[in-house]
Amino acid sequence: MTFKQTKTKIGMLAALLINVMAIGAETSNEGWIQLFNGTDIDDWIVKLNHHEMGDNFGDTFRVEDGLLKVRYDKYEEFGERFGHLYYKQPFSNYHLVVEYRFVGKLHEGAPQYADLNSGVMLHAQNPKTILKDQNWPIAVELQFLAGQPNNKPRATGNVCTPGTHIVYKGALTEKHVVQSTAETYPPGEWVRAEAIVDGSNRIVHIINGKKVLEYSQPQIGGGVIAGYDPDLFVLGKLLTEGFIGLQAEGQPIDFRKVELKLLQPDRRDKPLPTTTDQ
Repeated sequence: MTFKQTKTKIGMLAALLINVMAIGAETSNEGWIQLFNGTDIDDWIVKLNHHEMGDNFGDTFRVEDGLLKVRYDKYEEFGERFGHLYYKQPFSNYHLVVEYRFVGKLHEGAPQYADLNSGVMLHAQNPKTILKDQNWPIAVELQFLAGQPNNKPRATGNVCTPGTHIVYKGALTEKHVVQSTAETYPPGEWVRAEAIVDGSNRIVHIINGKKVLEYSQPQIGGGVIAGYDPDLFVLGKLLTEGFIGLQAEGQPIDFRKVELKLLQPDRRDKPLPTTTDQ
């Protein structure tokens, strides 16, 4: 190993250590950072459509019984209050684990497509740049779905692309939803969703330990979002990092785990990291 290579490796390790220290969240011996601490959401930022950043209208996001919950019992009208709860800092290369379950019924004022539908946003724009009346952030979404009474297949772990496009199977696609190969899970059942994110090089979705989707080069483009700052909408700009956001579209949902491990860049030719114990 040359002096230059040694110096480069030391620099990368130092940068990784600085990132961990900056997060300020609980870190396990295996390097897993507990983004949700089981007690509060002090390290998170609320942004609801038609509300200023930080306004947790109706106590939409709350912590009860050690669970991070999305609830609408204090709402009268839904009022298109599509919302997200963002962790306080951005990430680029990481392994994310989210454990969730759907509970209760869709708010009667929410759109029908939001029934048993939620997700976690990856590479989302800074919540400070989301305008008051912007419905969704520029991001890619690891979508969560559950089976409905019609018993039709409804795979979870899809990717949705608000204000973005992705490269899927070697070609740029403008589809808003790309289906995963995951199974259909019933409401009330805990599901383990994971994302392996290597900047803009590769994003992999894993459901209950099985790889279900892979894509790359998330970039600004497409539609779906409204009310955004046009100066930020730079067509074709790659999303190499961004914020993580838990979604609230009108369907109650519980989260019992949100944890993350920082990864070194450029994992395209390396095996997927081992998942944590279920």
